[in-house]
Amino acid sequence: MMKFAVVVLMSIAVAVPAFGKTYKSTYPIPCGELWGAVKDTLSNPDNYDVKESDDAQMKAAYDVKHAVHANISGAALQRTNHVTLVPKGTGCELQIGSNYSGWEHDDKGDFKKRVDESLTKVKDAKPAEPAKPADPTK
Repeated sequence: MMKFAVVVLMSIAVAVPAFGKTYKSTYPIPCGELWGAVKDTLSNPDNYDVKESDDAQMKAAYDVKHAVHANISGAALQRTNHVTLVPKGTGCELQIGSNYSGWEHDDKGDFKKRVDESLTKVKDAKPAEPAKPADPTK
């Protein structure tokens, strides 16, 4: 019976990553601008641990950090996800490969929300373009 239980658990452990999905969202901005927001989002060590990052291909692999239970201090559950940016015309498609989204955590939704917040922060930080001087020939 114990061997059967071990085999079942090992089978589940191998099969779970196969349930991962790629979630896609399109933005009306160039991928270079969106990549800056993705990198800003991933730079938060409380939420993410970047395993791989490729600026040229605009993709990264990262672990998502979540506290498991409040009564287990310092314990964390980490899941590896992936993000890739794909140019779509004048816009950019954000592709999030997530192995987990459930009632307690939504890795894909949390990541997208944080990227959107980073985009807003970057846009708010950009100074207004200076006014062009008047044309002296007119």
